[in-house]
Amino acid sequence: MSGLVLDNVSMRFELPGGSYVQALQNVSLNIRQGQLMSVLGPSGCGKTTLLNIVAGFLAPTSGTVTLGTARVEGPGQERGMVFQQGALFEWMNVRDNVSFGPRMNGQRTADYRKDVDHLLEVVGLQDFKEKAIYELSGGMQQRVALARCLANDPDVILMDEPLGALDALTREKMQGLVLRLWKETGKTIILITHSVEEALLLGERLLVMAPRPGRVHREYCLPFADMGVGADLREVRKDNRYNPMREEILTMIWDMEEEIMGRVKN
Repeated sequence: MSGLVLDNVSMRFELPGGSYVQALQNVSLNIRQGQLMSVLGPSGCGKTTLLNIVAGFLAPTSGTVTLGTARVEGPGQERGMVFQQGALFEWMNVRDNVSFGPRMNGQRTADYRKDVDHLLEVVGLQDFKEKAIYELSGGMQQRVALARCLANDPDVILMDEPLGALDALTREKMQGLVLRLWKETGKTIILITHSVEEALLLGERLLVMAPRPGRVHREYCLPFADMGVGADLREVRKDNRYNPMREEILTMIWDMEEEIMGRVKN
């Protein structure tokens, strides 16, 4: 499977009374296979809408999304989603959650059991296979969600604020895990976040989106994701390029937020 291409994607939501919201306008992206891209921007810039279109949950008003040679026209196994809340099956244990996809695809237990157990070992949950979901911490639940996504062997992993609800220490550990999985699996990953720091650390490529109509405002190619694989992320933040970049993007988004608030007041 080759890259992911968005060609002039626009999304318009019709509202009662004949009005509408232009959530996205003419977004074009060429995302190469194996790229880790973070997407950042103020509230209302269309980040999640963009992700839902790539996932096939929404059909764009205009434009196309193509993965390899196939046009995206709905959800598909080649695109996996990790949500902010794990969206796990509470009545199943950890192993059954992770093996859900292969079971639904008709695979025999003997065919997927070894792979599922390996994924649980990779995400550090090998000793929690039989635990109920409610017995796990938030960070552990997100590890289950990652393993469940990987069990389907998607070409593209879509992550919508997957670490936003975690405490600072757990979030940093999960950021390290995401980087390790990216490098080891070679998957294409698109990660939505509201955190500038997270976008910098996890984005080999970083997009800053402008508010309505949602569009790409600025794009960066960054060294920090590669630097962070297997490293202490606190050490990565000490790189002399990190803080200036952080301040530049923070100021950019702050100015956008101020513009939005000005529109609301007027």
